[in-house]
Amino acid sequence: MNKGRFRFAANFIAVFIFVSFITRIVLLAMTYDQADTGIVELIKVFFIGVFYDFVAVSYYLIPFVTYLIIVPRKIFNSTLHKIISLLIYFAVIYTVVFNGFSEYFFWEEFGKRFNFIAVDYLVYTHEVIHNILESYPIPLLVVIILLITGGIFYVNHKKSDLHKAAFQCDMPFSKRLKIGSIYLALPLLFFVFLDKQTLTENVPNKFDQELAKNGFYSLFSAFRHNELDYDEFYKTLDNESVFRRLHVLLQRENATFKTNDIHDITRVVNNDGPAHRYNIVLIMVESLSAEYLGAFGDKRGLTPHLDALAKKSLFFNNLYATGTRTVRGMEAVTLSLPPTPGRSIVKRPDCQHMNSAGFVFQNLGYENKFIYAGHGYFDNMNYFFSNNGFEVVDRFDFKDNEVTFSNVWGVCDEDLLNKVSKEADKSFAEQKPFFSFVMTTSNHRPYTYPDGKIDIPSHTGRSGGVKYTDYAIDKFFKEASKKPWFDNTIFVVVADHNGGSAGKTALPVWRYKIPLFIYAPKLIKPKVVSKLASQVDIVPTLLGILGQSYEAKFYGDDILRPDHRERAFIGNYQKLGLFRNNTLTVLSPDKTVQNYKVKKQTLYSVEYAEEKPSEEDANDTVTYYQSVSYLYKHNLLRVFGKK
Repeated sequence: MNKGRFRFAANFIAVFIFVSFITRIVLLAMTYDQADTGIVELIKVFFIGVFYDFVAVSYYLIPFVTYLIIVPRKIFNSTLHKIISLLIYFAVIYTVVFNGFSEYFFWEEFGKRFNFIAVDYLVYTHEVIHNILESYPIPLLVVIILLITGGIFYVNHKKSDLHKAAFQCDMPFSKRLKIGSIYLALPLLFFVFLDKQTLTENVPNKFDQELAKNGFYSLFSAFRHNELDYDEFYKTLDNESVFRRLHVLLQRENATFKTNDIHDITRVVNNDGPAHRYNIVLIMVESLSAEYLGAFGDKRGLTPHLDALAKKSLFFNNLYATGTRTVRGMEAVTLSLPPTPGRSIVKRPDCQHMNSAGFVFQNLGYENKFIYAGHGYFDNMNYFFSNNGFEVVDRFDFKDNEVTFSNVWGVCDEDLLNKVSKEADKSFAEQKPFFSFVMTTSNHRPYTYPDGKIDIPSHTGRSGGVKYTDYAIDKFFKEASKKPWFDNTIFVVVADHNGGSAGKTALPVWRYKIPLFIYAPKLIKPKVVSKLASQVDIVPTLLGILGQSYEAKFYGDDILRPDHRERAFIGNYQKLGLFRNNTLTVLSPDKTVQNYKVKKQTLYSVEYAEEKPSEEDANDTVTYYQSVSYLYKHNLLRVFGKK
């Protein structure tokens, strides 16, 4: 298969595997202290890795091999075509080297090979391209990649005499078809029989699992498996027993189920009066992990104002994010649901008329607004919020004189919060109680913000992004305190998700811990609340503080009530976890259930001891996740009978 024109394909396989091998070594060096570097494990990693590299290159070659089969001999051996062929060969080598650099930066950010996030980045090219341009020295990187590509091309073209080997002889169409068919049969076989990168599961350390993968193939797999059907991939129980168990798990002293239908989880929640219609301003902060706050023990001094706010608020210091993306945080807070496998409900096209906090507050007479610093078409946010009880205010609604600084993700946090204040003024003037759901962006790569605001220069890393957001929130509170609506407003500050998703295990619980502040100096007495809780509990807790009775299909409940069930839902797009009683139970898309006892958890790490899951832990975890997937799939999470 290495004669004539197919010498290009055979040679490219060698180049692809070589570059992938070097990339794997570099990624290993980046996480050497967290990977399992035992000789046996490393042999597994590289052996499995080379196999997936071969799988990946077989897909990569499909269009090129097809072309080599069909192009006539006369055209193939022409001088012009020889030049074009070598230019194309140079370009495909460039893409492989470019991918290696891309994987380096993706690994630096997420500690993983390309996955769902990378798929999203390919969809939202405007934001991503500008984010890259603002974050990295692109001209320098392009030059380096060109030099490396040129070196590889020179060795292959000149030293291995590739040019003559490929063009000095040719073969009839029948022979080309025979050889080409072998190349094309391989990716077809891999597609049919190799559904996912399951071989990596033979490596227990999660970093080693990621190292054993191939970035190109991971990206292809993420495209292919962007939706995960719960019943097909996860452990299941009898559906009726699941919902009977769910009714027990959701039962509370102040709540009754509205109907006797086992699949209807609508609860009528009766909160003790008097009922209030205080304004709500919920500020969801980009990537504000607990690990950045002095209130949790961090010593870097990045959040002096939020640390002070913790002493003046209801401060929840044992709350966990449901996921690792902004849309997961939005989903958890607005819908009060555990995460479903695959993409967030917010991003799915059929996400309208959900049983959302927007409709609950709308029924209470509130004017609801989703206020975002950037363009809300990103991640389908505008569609989700506008069809679930909110009016949208995004980057398009900012006047020129309202913007002092912006980057690709949107206006800076100061400008955003100034806009929040103006929108509150409008609602107050119309004598309407308001619920503002605010999403910040400054604590996001490229971490740029106005100069001179804090003692960390702009564009120098996440520490600056965190400290600038802390500054902007404090400035907002100082200015809001002068407003006539301030004394009658409850302010909520919470993270959308953790600041990073990498860890030695699939679901490192320490990374999911986030802060929650509920601040209203004239309405709420400060207190530290250490109950284990989830983002899904935030809106039920607010409604409890308001003393408002309501009906909803929420999985969350009021954290402040004595019968609050302490547990947290955490997950990524494949793994689904239930954390309670210092134990993490994880459902995986191979229908297995793992249990991890937390031996020690700090602000920056967690130590697990894997153990056999108890029947109760396994069944409760399945109950939560199987039920929410069933309800969404069968349109049972909607309101007002809308479809």
